[in-house]
Amino acid sequence: KSQFQSKALISPNIVTSETCSREQVPDKTSERSCRLAITKIVSVKVRLLFILNKMLLVGSSCLMNYVYVICLVCPPLGLESHRVDSDQLLTSSMSQHRYGSHRARLNIQASGNEDDMNGGAWCGNQEDKVHWIELDARTLTEFTGVITQGRDDPIENDYVTSYYVAFSNDSREWTVLHDGYSEWLFFGNSDKYTPAMSQFVEPVVARYIRILPQSWNGTMCMRMEVMGCPLPDPLSQYQSQNEVTAKDDLDYKHHNYQDMEKLMKSVSDECPNITRLYSLGKSAKGLEIYAMEITDNPGIHETGEPEFRYTAGYHGNEALGRELLLLLSQYLCKEYKDGNPRVRRLVDGIRIHIVPSLNPDGHVKASERGSELGSWTLGHWTEDGADIFQNFPDLNSGFWDAEDKGMVPKLTPNHHVPIPDGYLAENGPVAVETRALISWMESHPFVLGANLQGGERMVTYPFDMRRLTKETVADNSLFRWLAISYASTHRSMTNTYRGGCHTEDPTGGMGIVNRAKWKPIPGSMNDFSYLHTNCFELSIFLGCDKFPHESELLREWEHNREALLTLMEQVHRGVKGVVNDKEGNPIQNATVSVEGVNHDVTTGEAGDYFRLLNPGEYRVTVRAEGYSSQTRLCVVGFEPGATLCNFELNKSNWDRIKQIMALHGNKPIPLITPGGGKTYVTRDGKVISRVCTRTSVPKYSSRTQWKHSLQSACTPLQTHEYTLAGVYIYLSLLLSRSSISVQSSK
Repeated sequence: KSQFQSKALISPNIVTSETCSREQVPDKTSERSCRLAITKIVSVKVRLLFILNKMLLVGSSCLMNYVYVICLVCPPLGLESHRVDSDQLLTSSMSQHRYGSHRARLNIQASGNEDDMNGGAWCGNQEDKVHWIELDARTLTEFTGVITQGRDDPIENDYVTSYYVAFSNDSREWTVLHDGYSEWLFFGNSDKYTPAMSQFVEPVVARYIRILPQSWNGTMCMRMEVMGCPLPDPLSQYQSQNEVTAKDDLDYKHHNYQDMEKLMKSVSDECPNITRLYSLGKSAKGLEIYAMEITDNPGIHETGEPEFRYTAGYHGNEALGRELLLLLSQYLCKEYKDGNPRVRRLVDGIRIHIVPSLNPDGHVKASERGSELGSWTLGHWTEDGADIFQNFPDLNSGFWDAEDKGMVPKLTPNHHVPIPDGYLAENGPVAVETRALISWMESHPFVLGANLQGGERMVTYPFDMRRLTKETVADNSLFRWLAISYASTHRSMTNTYRGGCHTEDPTGGMGIVNRAKWKPIPGSMNDFSYLHTNCFELSIFLGCDKFPHESELLREWEHNREALLTLMEQVHRGVKGVVNDKEGNPIQNATVSVEGVNHDVTTGEAGDYFRLLNPGEYRVTVRAEGYSSQTRLCVVGFEPGATLCNFELNKSNWDRIKQIMALHGNKPIPLITPGGGKTYVTRDGKVISRVCTRTSVPKYSSRTQWKHSLQSACTPLQTHEYTLAGVYIYLSLLLSRSSISVQSSK
């Protein structure tokens, strides 16, 4: 009964099958032989259509006898995804310009600003007696259904409850869909947010389709999507014959939790030498949060090999990122086996981690409604009601406050900002999925990462939280480069005049934008990653349609494949190296600073570090407790690959210095300098100097006169805060003088 995993769809107007087995479908315009899945019917509200007191029993014999039926399943034409241009839509009227035909797209969101053109639906003029909206498909199309939705508005409750559908080939003469006796009146929506789909008994071939609302709640407003299969144009047969299509053996379909689990295990079994399947933890409902590691030595961090992560599914209804990462894991496995040199360089040179579904509970909820019938928010949050992406601690506020007071980086570090006490308390507001994610981020030395989301088409970079005194992040130019490296290699993200999904294009055609300038949020994954770990994180918004139709997955994979690979290659940009002591032992948690960039990174367990940088010359300084600091000039070129800058640190006399400081009661220690001045070293590393210059002391015949002049000419300088290296120099002088020992200091 359920061998095809097909879900029975029972709309107000037709009983049919939503999905068919792929093996029976040679192309998207063919008729499909499908078996109806009877197992789901008990959970669906069955409502048979009555027209003029006659019961329409289309498909009822299939339900009773389990026989095969012929069905034509067509995908959306693309109002929600914006593949349908705004100039393909025409309406009878509009109440205001912000409620014009360009706002009739399924799931389009209102801006909330009454002064702009971004309303939450198409709304007709209330004074008109006849309302309609039409779509020009620009070619003959087999129309199979319509999806309607009410107006997106926090206050008003506007939606269409019934409508007629008409067709035309010239936009002048229209034929309303009927059953041979009467025009069909289709049921619409029962609320403003939940989409309602009506499928036609038989497909209708035409170029134009028109929706004529007949009744509504509140004001006549609606959003919509049209299902249809464009017919081949006989004049462009040559072009279609030479069209390049995918020949790979990837699985282009939506995967539920069980399907995803099965697919990831099959990839791991197919490529056991380069993959490792593991779990970050469990969701609120007990589902595993699976991760796939892809590298030449899975399970091991190799010294000098950077780690990269792709994550998706923070919001369960944003399914495209989930499917793209599943396709990416399949692609890397198959291409590595086939000897693809580029893929082999990626897998052999990077430890790649892929997490396709961070909110599996939300995806289960969203997938129950399907790709077209889920609302904008269904499955968005976790089972506990948390938005994972902005469920992280706000590290920005405290860090920025310290920075404004001049405490960074001398008194407050500019990296690895600690999590506030109590934030991860057992009864705190942190979702179990977020806890698992934080633990994973802290346990791996990630260098670069990106999270895939939906609802827009662009790349955003930190900071995500708005700052009033200073807008840009320390690595602003680097973040912009990383963002543009993805956007520019995406097939459509940087198209001129592409527009935005819900408002005007916030990127200005560049395809990238600082999140704080677009939609600022506190406690984001990106800001947390930058301030708490070594990892630089981007957000990639894949498209206007969060949950695209299955037929769109091949197109979306082709649009994103090159960009996904290119961003991973950027992990080799900048400088890298190993920090050891004189004996060759790795130094962990050494701080790597770049002059002019107020953000440091630290070394890992193997002493290796990775500092992403744009091409240029940089003075890089490494500091570690118990060692003298070291500075090198590192040059980053334009050629691929990171510049190697290793460091070998000398141990300092810091332990001996601390003993001397303790013997002095941690009071300032006077040092006699060769110039006659005095230098005091305090326990907090401050050096107070009293220095004389030769030119400031005149010559006197009397030694007493010279001494008196020396004291008056030696003026105290202001207090300076030196690095530990400077302190070591002064205290080393102390240790080198035989007359100043621990015993004599007493």
